[in-house]
Amino acid sequence: MKRIAVILAAMTAAFGAMAQNNGGISAETLAEIQKGYQGTAADKAIRNALNTTPIATLAENAENAAMIDTHFSDCVKTRGITNQKSSGRCWLFTGLNVLRAGTIEKFGLGDFQFSQNYEFFYDQLEKSNLFLQGIIDTRASADDDRTVDWLFSNPLSDGGTFTGVANLVTKYGVVPAEVFPETFCSNNTSAMATQLKTKLREDGLRLRQMYAAAKKADAGLKGKKAEAAEARILSEMEAAKVEMLKEVYHVLALCLGVPPTEFEYSLYNAKNELISTKKYTPKSFYEEMCGKDLENNYVMLMNDPLREYYKVYEIEYDRHVYDGQNWLYINLPIEDIKKMAIASIKENNAMYFSCDVGKFLNRQKGVADISNFDYESLLGINFGMNKAERVKTHASGSSHAMTLIAVDIKDGQPVKWMVENSWGETGYKGKLIMTDEWFNEYMFRLVVEKKYVPADILKLLDGTVNKLPAWDPMFLPEE
Repeated sequence: MKRIAVILAAMTAAFGAMAQNNGGISAETLAEIQKGYQGTAADKAIRNALNTTPIATLAENAENAAMIDTHFSDCVKTRGITNQKSSGRCWLFTGLNVLRAGTIEKFGLGDFQFSQNYEFFYDQLEKSNLFLQGIIDTRASADDDRTVDWLFSNPLSDGGTFTGVANLVTKYGVVPAEVFPETFCSNNTSAMATQLKTKLREDGLRLRQMYAAAKKADAGLKGKKAEAAEARILSEMEAAKVEMLKEVYHVLALCLGVPPTEFEYSLYNAKNELISTKKYTPKSFYEEMCGKDLENNYVMLMNDPLREYYKVYEIEYDRHVYDGQNWLYINLPIEDIKKMAIASIKENNAMYFSCDVGKFLNRQKGVADISNFDYESLLGINFGMNKAERVKTHASGSSHAMTLIAVDIKDGQPVKWMVENSWGETGYKGKLIMTDEWFNEYMFRLVVEKKYVPADILKLLDGTVNKLPAWDPMFLPEE
């Protein structure tokens, strides 16, 4: 109570000084603020250290320095390490790694990868179409309309979600990594993206100008003549869009390669014994290697403490393919999500998982633990927000997707989890280990097969769907 009284007294004094200056920092206010630094011997020592050393290095908790136990009671069988390099394709690597784990188990393979570049090619083409068709759909809206502004602000990205993986794989199939390998531009997406976004914005502007000019010319038309004129304008805009997409395809082919329509592939098991040599199309390869219905057999779960649990939400325009599906999820308490995750792992099924990966992560050890860093002791301040408050104030949100593959259960309760990452050899053998406490605070999304979802929760998908706008900050794509 004494501490609270002191804080309130200080706040009262500061408020009084600031009130005299209409909210600015007056000389009196500054004098009061300056009391926040006392210049003690400890302050000076920390200041000297911070002048030459990163905050995270000095905040590393020596009492938590030992490597966490790396044993897991339940783990999905998978092999290999992937690396998204300088790109925001974690969502794509994660989705394909989920499929890869099942394929490795099904055929007894060694280190095997699906081509991320193949899916990425069509992702960028489809997102370009999504943007241009969105511009056509909003052709009659004002320039300052919120949706129009959002479209021009987000014409293209290399980030995404599991919904994109499901739609792309279903529509275009998959190919082995050797058939359509990575390129410099697929591993380093920013330069290509800059050029494509600039061109798409130009194209979007031309489409809107095209519509405005046509409407001006047809201003006197009414009734069926006006309807016919609108249909003609729309047809012309659609034709113009196709020409614009030809240019996008040209750039993608130059930067990423021309995706195959058929190929011959020899499949070998982990002992390097030939299983088969066949000719495939990307879709037939998917059917043989995986064959799962990604669009209808999976459910995205969310732990967003700001929104009501046991409700279904859909994010408008949050999709990769125009004629595909918007991102739709069931919001649930974290304990419900854990039960489904454990059931999936126990049956050797990996899952798409996303979180706020940068919080309290020791990258060298590959361990995410809320005790890894002690910023409070180093800086002499308290951080008191809970998960809901962090989300509400934009201090936390889902930022990275990985593949959930393991859980360690003791006395019937999970104590830690492990994910397969896409950052190459970094972390613990290309993986990250998370304590259960960290999982509670910074896990946000999980995609599981419907068979692991209880019937009462699954039934929620048949009820009301709550629509959310595309610009909701909680629903940025994982990178």
